[in-house]
Amino acid sequence: MNTETITEIQPSKSAPLFGFWYVGCESRELGRGAVKGIVLLGLPIVLCRTAQGAVGAMRDICPHRGMPLSFGRMQGDCLECAYHGWQFDPGGRCRAIPALIDNSPIRPEKIGIANYPCRERDGYVWVFVPDPQRPHQTVPDVPPLPLPSPPDRMIHISTVLNCTIDDGIVGLMDPAHGPFVHQSSWWRTRGSIHEKAKTFEPIPNGFRMVAHAPSKNSGPYKLLNWFYGGSPTTTIDFVLPNQRFEFVQLGARFVSTRATVTPIDEAHCRIDFTAAWNCFGWIPFSKPLFRYFANIFMTQDREAMERQAAGLRYKPALMLIDDADTPAKWYYKLKAAHLATVQTGQPFDHPLKERVTLRWRS
Repeated sequence: MNTETITEIQPSKSAPLFGFWYVGCESRELGRGAVKGIVLLGLPIVLCRTAQGAVGAMRDICPHRGMPLSFGRMQGDCLECAYHGWQFDPGGRCRAIPALIDNSPIRPEKIGIANYPCRERDGYVWVFVPDPQRPHQTVPDVPPLPLPSPPDRMIHISTVLNCTIDDGIVGLMDPAHGPFVHQSSWWRTRGSIHEKAKTFEPIPNGFRMVAHAPSKNSGPYKLLNWFYGGSPTTTIDFVLPNQRFEFVQLGARFVSTRATVTPIDEAHCRIDFTAAWNCFGWIPFSKPLFRYFANIFMTQDREAMERQAAGLRYKPALMLIDDADTPAKWYYKLKAAHLATVQTGQPFDHPLKERVTLRWRS
């Protein structure tokens, strides 16, 4: 057994990764002409949507007097500050200063604030937070939710966790807490605990639990088998900086989910969960039912993380032991490898070199 006591975890280890896309908010939260202030990676950001429907993201601080622009309103295609009416387009460029007199030597278009690439995908408004160490980084595409065909239903759920980003992500990928945190007659119980063996392989910026038969002690997977026949398979990916994908497939039927843990500040992060599926469409109220049970899971995870945070504030040494904690070790090593590549320019040193099989009980 490989037992590793982790004693070097310090607050700096929870520093977020820059140079990636992060969920800003749900698209439905940002109607035409709407403004919304958020905090991502400790940065104040204002999201806005023009009357034509285009989204934008800027630093949520007016350069004039420091007023958060999120207290303002959209005027046409510009965001107007609530204090003195300075107007900024979605690119962060100042377009009007009402207090200026005619023939003023001050040119508003020479004034600007930081803006961020902003896109919509899968029902979210995404914000790309650039890495100051990579000023010439090419902005990649927004990572898509795997969908082999248009889904019949899709839901989005969000909750805030009172914990650091690393603690939130390690909790997200933990394979052994299910029978204790999510214990229920319809999901898993302590009596259903049994040994499991799963094969993992490296993928760019992450790792994959390769396609396998879903857990026998999980009720929802049994329903797929009962109603559609055959044997469903599950594939689970983790990808930096914060994404966990799970794809369940049975023939042409699928359930695709993604959970992201987004850093807000040093002590808070947010889980955004989305699920899309093309099965069980004949069940009345299938969408609110899926949302109801998913909310139960999210609440259970939030409570567990908040309770853990009460102990972690004393900065104890942590033990990551045996195969069940190996994905957590990979996460820390992936994060360190990414930072090393950014700082040195050397090729990414993936901690997982080849396929491996891990075993644990849950």
